[in-house]
Amino acid sequence: MARILVVHGPNLNLLGTRERQIYGQMTLTEINLMLQTCAREAGQTLEIFQANHEGALVEYIQQHGARSDCLILNPAAYTHTSVALRDAILAVGIPVIEVHLSNVYRREGFRQQSYITDIAIGQVAGFGSQSYQLAFAAACHWLHQHTPPSPPSAKASMP
Repeated sequence: MARILVVHGPNLNLLGTRERQIYGQMTLTEINLMLQTCAREAGQTLEIFQANHEGALVEYIQQHGARSDCLILNPAAYTHTSVALRDAILAVGIPVIEVHLSNVYRREGFRQQSYITDIAIGQVAGFGSQSYQLAFAAACHWLHQHTPPSPPSAKASMP
């Protein structure tokens, strides 16, 4: 069973009321419940965290990243500004999938710059709340491909 972190950046706590035409109508609570259902069905352990403060996000990644198998990260506005988030991910060596609700490449030019994309194993953007489901499925697939099989138990090798 893999341990997957989901980290939501600033202002995502306002989902459902914030710019619905861009971010959709689902709340962050609903997205988290959807992800917990996906994790339960896939037999994975999921930890979820949201903060509006860059330092809190960095500290969470530092404290939990090294003992986790994958990070699904929506850095939100910190996508375009945070070298600190990038450095925290690199410091703990956790594989990261970057996720965005909107298609950042169809928006303002500054939103097309990411400090995370080039260190990520992949990016999912533009599918609204389904972006998180797609990122979770991608994390499970990536972990399946990159996790060595468990050694056979002593019982299994007995005639």
